Amino acid sequence: MSLRLVLALSLDGRLAPPQGGAAQLGGSADRRLLEEALAWADCCLIGAGSLRAHRSSCVIHQPDLLQQRLSQAKPSQPPLIVVSRSCTPLGFDLDWPFWQQPFSRWLLAPFETNPEPLPDGFERLLRLGPWAGLKQQLAAEGLKQVLLLGGAQLAAALLQADQVDELQLTICPLLLGGDKHWLPAGFELQPQRWQLLEQRPIAGGELLVRYQIQRSENC
Repeated sequence: MSLRLVLALSLDGRLAPPQGGAAQLGGSADRRLLEEALAWADCCLIGAGSLRAHRSSCVIHQPDLLQQRLSQAKPSQPPLIVVSRSCTPLGFDLDWPFWQQPFSRWLLAPFETNPEPLPDGFERLLRLGPWAGLKQQLAAEGLKQVLLLGGAQLAAALLQADQVDELQLTICPLLLGGDKHWLPAGFELQPQRWQLLEQRPIAGGELLVRYQIQRSENC
């Protein structure tokens, strides 16, 4: 079971410019790395706030990666699980491109009982419980390779709950300023030690770094 957080961020650790909104920081090489991560994944997680900002998610376009998944008897796109800390109103406009994208849409939210019918556009509902049990819950659904696409609040919650196993970060040659950090202001975390798995320059002056958490050592 592995949960990987994948992000593109600026040299000063920002996800977006000061005015906020959807950001496209990485170039074509970063896009390829993202699609490779999607091809690896059994499912993806995205926070409801991040979905509201972008109104769409990430999909695999590269033919070789689509074929890779089909050869493994996986759906062409991993299911996308939208994580919401509240049940209603979700505030999702059915005109967003998200609803036309070619993946299965699941909702993870703190429902006491399953609503009938499901919220518009969703095929499955999972009940959100304590963050510390999330990976176990997903594994019970057969989802053992989990890709976390954001946003910052969801990433922070899962890091605090020690649910993130790997960081895949693309560092982009930009200084953005502002307060759109990849971890939110006021975020508190017990010290964690991470092991470097990979570092390599990619096109556009960007740098890929991958780290794996070390849980066997006291930090």
